[in-house]
This record gives sequence, C-alpha cells and structure tokens, in this order.
Amino acid sequence: MAIEIIATGRAVPPRRLTNDDLAKRIDTNDEWIRSHTGIRARHIADDSTACSDLALEAAKDTLSRAIETGAVGEKTPEELALTVDLILLASSTQDYYGHPATACLVQDKLGAPNAAAMDITVACSGFIYGLETAAGLLEINAKRRRALVIGSDILSRITDWTDRASCVLFGDGAGAVLLEKTAAPSEGEGRRGLVRSILAADGSGAGHLMLRRGGSREPFKAGEVVDIPPHIDMDGQAVYYFAVKAVTDTIKNLLKEDGIAIDDVDIIIPHQANARIVQAAAKRAGIPEEKFYLNIDEYANTSSASIPIALDELARDGKLKRGNLIMTVGFGAGLTYGGNLIVW
Repeated sequence: MAIEIIATGRAVPPRRLTNDDLAKRIDTNDEWIRSHTGIRARHIADDSTACSDLALEAAKDTLSRAIETGAVGEKTPEELALTVDLILLASSTQDYYGHPATACLVQDKLGAPNAAAMDITVACSGFIYGLETAAGLLEINAKRRRALVIGSDILSRITDWTDRASCVLFGDGAGAVLLEKTAAPSEGEGRRGLVRSILAADGSGAGHLMLRRGGSREPFKAGEVVDIPPHIDMDGQAVYYFAVKAVTDTIKNLLKEDGIAIDDVDIIIPHQANARIVQAAAKRAGIPEEKFYLNIDEYANTSSASIPIALDELARDGKLKRGNLIMTVGFGAGLTYGGNLIVW
C-alpha cells in the first residue's frame, strides 16, 4: 500500500511587492535584499483575504488538476470533493485564534462533508508534518482513501513592516496536494508515494522564533493600547545556525535510514526561507546547489506554503517525472524540522 501524491495546486495573491517597492517604505534596497536573502519579490494578500480563502483556492486548484490529468477518473470537482476523507491545513495565520480550525472552514466551502478536518501548527515545518500525519491517518483506517494536505499562510499580517531586517523575508500564499491510498508498494522495487519521513523538534529554541503576544502566556488586557500588532519576533542569527544544521542533519538521516546516496535523489525541495541557508547547507553537506529547487526569488518565505507551492511549480512545468525520488526538508518555529522522501 502506498500513499501517493496524485495532484498539486497553489494560490498566490495577485499583488506583487518588489524589493524596489519596499525600498520606498523602509531603508533598504534591491541589491541588499537579493544578496542577503535571494528574494526579489513577494506576493501580498489584500485586506479582505484570510488564510482560509487562499487555502480554499489552492484546494480547488488541486482537485481541478486531479481531474484534468485523469488521476481520479471522470468526476466533477463537486463529486471529487465528496470523496475526500481528510483535510489537514498547516498554518501559523489561521482565520481565528484557537478555534474553529481553519481546516473546518475550508471543508465547508469546498463541499467536502465527509472529510475530517484539523489544523497543524508547527510554522514552516507544517507541510512536512502534514504529509506524514495524513499518511498515518489514511493507513490506520481502511475506509479512508484520500486526503488534502494544505499549507496556507498570510505572513504579511504578522510581519513588523518597520523592521528592515525581517520584513523583507515574508510573503503570502497557499499550496496543496491530494493524497491517495493505492495498491502500489511503498517499499522495495517499484515503490511509490511517501516512503519515509523524519519529524523532529528542539523546544529549547522556542524563544528564537515566536509570536509573543495574544496567547494565554501573554494575553492582551482590557484597555491596553497596542502600538504594534502581534508580529513575528525572530533572532535571525540563532535561526540561521539552527536551520543550516537542521537541513544537513535531516538530509543525512533520511539518506541513512533509506540506505541510499544523495545521487539517488533527483531533487531536494527545501523550505524557502533564505537562499543563504540553502547555500550553506549544501556546502556543509557536500551537495551541489543545483540539486535544490529554489523559487524564493519570486515568493519569499510563505511558511507552510513554500514547499507545496514549489511542488506545484515543478509538477506543472513537467520537471517531475514518474519514478523521480524527491526529498523535502524544512524547519520552523518550535523549533521544528523534518523532511520527507517521496517517489513521484
């Protein structure tokens, strides 16, 4: 039995904010941003768009893609939505604080009443965690067959736009995949789908990347005047060192656990946080940079959406071939990290 990705999709806000646009608002410039991050633009949602809106658009795009490619037979999008058994939504910017789960809002608007729905909150590692979680939930119940795993974030809402060091890093977007449980093998010759994952965390670094205000630890108080809305608070240097080690360790451990060499991997899709992190990790691990797929120049860091957006780009551009061995690797607040091995 295999858990295969049978379709991908994405949703990106039309508003494109370039480095030159940012330079009109804060003390920065295109050359500095590109040289320090690899970013040249990011997409920003309008004020009326919430996390569930982008997630829903990505989910619909994914179902449409599944129908277009013939992966699910002759179905309408409405009929296909009825066959979805699980919706897992990874995000740090859910529509509402605490509850309801944003995945439930997507379930309703998508017309998928037969799907269980829940959110995953591990920041930028969310999609990696989501794939493994969905696979486990499909495997454990014979009646479950299909799952939507969505990464959706509107980081522009929790960005401090006065902080020139961090505001250049973030953007908005959503990506999704449709998983299906099939009769193909997940091990040995002819294996297919999600074959191995590593999920890990180091809670001792929680303070390096967090949204400090608004939760039960530091709630807002009645009558309090808030000068700056809740925003990402990041120790950039600490996160950088953690991320480089997390990426290299995850790659090394995935290869070791699967008994393969890096040459067996066709492409690595990292979380798109900073091109410098990927470059440093590649150098430390002795892996050619060309092995990594980067699209951070156009989207910046979209957190849980970055890997599924990249997957969809690769799939639609015909750069993923049946049988390709793909590795995802990422890291995020928590601190969390991990990776997946997937046979396309």
